[in-house]
Amino acid sequence: MEVCAARAPGKIILAGEHAVVHGSAAVAAAIDLYTRCSLCLMPLADDEAAATLELDLKDPGLTFSWPCGRLREVLLTDEAAGAREARPCSPDRLASIARLLEEHEIPEAKIWLSAGLSAFLFLYTSILGCRPGKVTVSSDLPMGSGLGSSAAFCVSMSGVLLTAAGVVTAVGGISGEGMGWELVGKDDLELVNRWAFQGEKIIHGKPSGIDNAVSTFGSMIKFKKGELTNLKSSNPVKMLITDTRVGRNTKALVAGVSERASRHSDAMASVFNAVNSISEEVSSIVELAANDEIAITSKEEKLAELMEMNQGLLQCMGVSHSSIETVLRTTLKFNLVSKLTGAGGGGCVLTLIPTMLSNLVLEKVIAELESHSFRCFKVELLFGCLDNEVDAGKAVLTASLPGTSNFFSGPYLISFAKDFLPIGNPSFAVPTRTPPCGSLLAVGAFLHLIKPRIPFKCLP
Repeated sequence: MEVCAARAPGKIILAGEHAVVHGSAAVAAAIDLYTRCSLCLMPLADDEAAATLELDLKDPGLTFSWPCGRLREVLLTDEAAGAREARPCSPDRLASIARLLEEHEIPEAKIWLSAGLSAFLFLYTSILGCRPGKVTVSSDLPMGSGLGSSAAFCVSMSGVLLTAAGVVTAVGGISGEGMGWELVGKDDLELVNRWAFQGEKIIHGKPSGIDNAVSTFGSMIKFKKGELTNLKSSNPVKMLITDTRVGRNTKALVAGVSERASRHSDAMASVFNAVNSISEEVSSIVELAANDEIAITSKEEKLAELMEMNQGLLQCMGVSHSSIETVLRTTLKFNLVSKLTGAGGGGCVLTLIPTMLSNLVLEKVIAELESHSFRCFKVELLFGCLDNEVDAGKAVLTASLPGTSNFFSGPYLISFAKDFLPIGNPSFAVPTRTPPCGSLLAVGAFLHLIKPRIPFKCLP
């Protein structure tokens, strides 16, 4: 039995949603809310009919299983075609996957799961073939709310499958007491990102690629026409995320903006150009060094103004919603600025939390928002950089090596990541307490393998 696990963060779009599809820049950041995926590969059974692939979705509380023989029969495949090259899902293969899903009685209220199940079956069988196994998924992220839940699902799934396939490999290391740390390089992360993007295409049709890129590489990035620029900041940025609990159809909203752009090409071109300017200015502001309260306040005020302008332009695109407007009015009463994040039409709204805002005021804001049956999350944006091995212990994508136990049953890994806090900005760091042996910890934009130098056991 082989066990491995992975997690990937959700994201917010700070500026540029919708306009990014039309060539404008967008700014997105990873947040400290995660989707977790664990995989237990089963040995090949003597009784082939007993071999199954099982998917356990903890948060909807649903379990799906497929006989491996049935997968081979319908998908006409047994062995994976090769995990080192991400391939798109062909229309014929997608139709075959749809037939497999039709054999399950998915509750009408959960029919939206079909696209995610299709992505799962495609990724699993493409990378690992029809091997029997059990995959368990849990998440902090509300589904379909603009926080990148589908991308975090595809990234964590791709990460765990590629780890199990032996494609993610170590290229160097730092020694630590009782364990060895080995760096997994940027090329492996890019492979995870490419596979996750293929899963996202199944779910969303024509995604921009920004969600899976942020979930894979972490940090804050500027994204424009397929090119990523990593953004660095010495100042933390905190946001209040309000989930309106209003579902929306991302494909329909994206199509609606495109239709409006076709009807009013000159006007919408100006809107998209304005959004591009906002995203570029946001990129510059977040990288500004602010070393005292006056500088930090000035930086936050500029960021708030740009968020406010971006929200106005999103209203011009027709993607706001009465629930979003309720959040805007509520936070404005406390002199706080908010904007939608993601597709709009409901979903989630960002509110910038100024450094000088008291906890008492923030709790009043949350209480009033929750009185409207909204749900609130306080998050911090995860910063990192590709040229820094350690980013204050902020985990971006984590996985265990084959042969370890599933350590996602409790909050241990999250608390470990918080304990992994070096002082200053060293080129490496050693955890302040020992993680479960055999775990793989991603820090900043890199993956680090922890190989046990003692017989495996879970340490306290």
